[in-house]
Amino acid sequence: MKIVIVGAGYVGFSTAVLLSTCYEVVVVDIDSKIEECVRNKVSPFEDPLISEYLNEKDLKLRYSDDLASAVPSADYCFLALPTNFDETTGFFDTNLLDRYIEEITAINPELVIVIKSTVPFGFTETMKTKYDNENIVFVPEFLREGRALEDSLNPSRIVIGGNPIQASYLCDMLGKALERKNFETVQSSASEAEAIKLFSNTFLATRVSFFNELDSFAIKNNLAAEKIIRGVCLDHRIGDFYNNPSFGFGGYCLPKDTKQTAALLEPAASPLIQSLTASNFARKEYIARDILSAQAKTVGIYRLIMKAGSDNFRETAISDVIGLLRESGQHMLIYEPLITEKSFFGAPVVSSFDDFVKASDLIVANRLDGMLEGFEKKVYSRDIYSVD
Repeated sequence: MKIVIVGAGYVGFSTAVLLSTCYEVVVVDIDSKIEECVRNKVSPFEDPLISEYLNEKDLKLRYSDDLASAVPSADYCFLALPTNFDETTGFFDTNLLDRYIEEITAINPELVIVIKSTVPFGFTETMKTKYDNENIVFVPEFLREGRALEDSLNPSRIVIGGNPIQASYLCDMLGKALERKNFETVQSSASEAEAIKLFSNTFLATRVSFFNELDSFAIKNNLAAEKIIRGVCLDHRIGDFYNNPSFGFGGYCLPKDTKQTAALLEPAASPLIQSLTASNFARKEYIARDILSAQAKTVGIYRLIMKAGSDNFRETAISDVIGLLRESGQHMLIYEPLITEKSFFGAPVVSSFDDFVKASDLIVANRLDGMLEGFEKKVYSRDIYSVD
C-alpha cells in the first residue's frame, strides 16, 4: 500500500505519521522545512507524541516536493491543504484544493483522492462532476491542536463521505493504523460528511460562547463562575466538560467553520448560529473593558498562543483583546518565547520572564500554566480548570 499526503500542516503531517506506521507514505509539501523535519525526526509543530513516534517508531515515511513522481504509483492520495475563509465571498477559498484535484486526476484518474481539508458544503460533489472523477472521498478531521496524533490514533469517530465500496475499503485501511480498535464509523454521502464537519465545529463554538457569556454574567454580578458552571454542568444532559471560560474561541477551525455554516444558512432560520461571531467578539470586548477597569499602568500579555501545548497564533482570542486594549491607549508588553520579533501587535516583546513579571503591573493570561504560580495577585485570567 502506497499513500501520498499533500500538505504537511497539523492534519496532513499527523495523518502521515499515523499511516506510516503501517504503510509506505510520501508527504508532499513545497516547504523545504518539512524535508528537514522528516530527515531529522522533528515535528514541524508542537505535538509531543509526533516527536516520540518520529524517533521511536519504525515509520515508512519520506518527503517529496514532486507530486508528479509520487502520484502514479499511489493507492490513495490525501489532501490536507489550507482553505481559509474569504470574508469577501463568505466562503472557504478552495482554489488550491481545486488545482491539486485537477492535477492528480490528470496524472492518475484511478487514484482515490481523500479530502481532509475543511470545505464548503457541496464541494466534493462539485469536484466529482467538474473532473468526471468518482474516486473523490471526503473524510473530515476532528483534531485538537497539540494533540493531533493522539486524536488520530484514538478518534472519537471516523466519518467517510463517498460511495459504500470506497468507504468500506478506506475504513479498513485506516483502522489498521489506529490504536483504538472499537471506534465508531459513519459512512455517508460526501455532502452529509461535509455537513457533519461544519455543524460539529459550529456546536463547539456555540458551547464555548455559552460558557463565556455565563462567565461575563458572573463578572458583572461579582459571582463565582466556577460554582455556577459546576451547578449547571452536573446535569448529565449538559455534562461537565468543554466548559472552561476563555477570552473567546479562536484557532484554525472554529472561527472559519462557524462563519461558513452561517453563510450557508438563511438568517431568519438560523438566528443562533448567525449570532456566534458577534457573541465571540462581544466577549473579547467585555474582557478588554474588564482589564482596562483595573487601570494598570503596564499590562503584560502572557503568551499569544491559543492554549497550553500549542504553537498557533492564528486568530487567537488574545490577539483581538490586544487590539482592543491598544485602541484604548493601554501600554502593554508581551511575553512569548516562540517568537523572535522585538515587537508584536505594536507592543514590545520581552524575552526574559523575570523582566516581564517585574515590568507588568497586571499580567493578562488567556490560559494559566505553572510559570505563573506565585504571581496570582497580579494575574488576570478567566481560566478556571487549566484545560482547553
